[in-house]
Amino acid sequence: MTYAIDRIEALLDEGVRDKVYPGAVWAVGDSVGIYASGTTGVLDPDEPNVRMRPDTVFDAASLTKILAVWSSIGALWEDNVLDLDAPLGTFWTEVTGHPLGAVIARQLLTHTAGVPLRAQLKNLYGTDPQAIRVGVLHEALHRPPGEAVEYTDRAALILGYLAEHLSGKSLDQVAAERTWRPLGMNTTRFGPLPAGLAATCAPTELDQDTDTHLKGVAHDFSARLLGGVCGIAGAFTVADDLAAFLRYMLDPTTAPPGVGFGGEWTAHSLTLHTGALQPERGLFWHPAPGTTAEQNVWVHYGFTGTGMWISPEQDRWAVLLTNKIYYTRDRHPLTDIRNTFRELAFM
Repeated sequence: MTYAIDRIEALLDEGVRDKVYPGAVWAVGDSVGIYASGTTGVLDPDEPNVRMRPDTVFDAASLTKILAVWSSIGALWEDNVLDLDAPLGTFWTEVTGHPLGAVIARQLLTHTAGVPLRAQLKNLYGTDPQAIRVGVLHEALHRPPGEAVEYTDRAALILGYLAEHLSGKSLDQVAAERTWRPLGMNTTRFGPLPAGLAATCAPTELDQDTDTHLKGVAHDFSARLLGGVCGIAGAFTVADDLAAFLRYMLDPTTAPPGVGFGGEWTAHSLTLHTGALQPERGLFWHPAPGTTAEQNVWVHYGFTGTGMWISPEQDRWAVLLTNKIYYTRDRHPLTDIRNTFRELAFM
C-alpha cells in the first residue's frame, strides 16, 4: 500500500495546486480500522496558515442521504416497521389519495419513483416548512413509477419525511439515536453548527447575501430553508466518523448494541435493484464508475466535494473529503480526481 499512498498524496496535492479544492482529508481502511490517511491544503484560502487537519469538519452534502436517511430507513426495515414494496398510501395517510401514494419506498431508494427531478422548494411552496412538506408529499409525479432511473433530491426528502412518520421522531433524532451515537460518530450532526465546532469547519460557497463563505451552515439551500435538518443534505461530519460508519457496514458484529441497521440491510442495499434500467442502482448506493462486478465497489458523492466508497468483497472502504465548492460548481475536475483516488484506494 505504500506505493499507492505516495500516489494518493501526489494526486491530492496536485488538486490543491490546480485549485480544484482548497484542501482535502482522506482515509482508506477495512473492517478492522484505518490503514492509511492524510491531509493536504488549507482550510480556507483567506487563512493560508490554517492547514487541513484529520478532524476538520466538512459539510457532508448528499452524504446526508446515506448517513441519516439510508441508515434510518434501514433501521425501520430491519425492525419490520417498513415494507419496501408496500404502496406508501396504504400506511401513510399524508399521501393517501395523492400520486405519491402509489409509489413504494424501494422506488424512492433507486430513484425510479417518477417524482419531480428538482426540489425547487421555495419557488414552488414558499418558506413555511409545513407548507413545503405538504407540497412535496402531494405533488404530481414526473413520470410513472418504475419507468426510468432519474436522480432526484426529492427521493431523499420524501424518505426523510417517511422515517419521521414511522418513528414519531425528527430525522436528526432518529439518525443520532439509531446510528450516530451508537457508532461513536460524536461529531456528526445536522447544522447549523455551534460556534466552536463551526470554527473547525471547511468553508464552502460564497453566500451572496453576506459576502462570506458558508461555514457551519449547510450549503444546500433546501436544508437551510428547512432549518438545517433535511433528507437532502444538512449533516456535517469528519473522516473518523465516516470510517466508523463504513467499518460497521463491513462487519456489523463489531458495533455496540443500539445500531438500527445491520448486515442484512447493507447486503440488500449493495445489490442491483434496477433490472434492465440504466444507470444501475442499489438502494441509494450505486456502482462506482469504471469498476467491475468482481470488484464490487459502491459509492455515494456529496455536491460540496465529499465522497465515500465501499467494497464488501475486498473488505475495503475509502473516504475523500474536500470543500471544492469553495471555488466552483464545475464537477469535472473533481470527478477525475475522485476516479483516480478510487482506483488507487482499491488497487
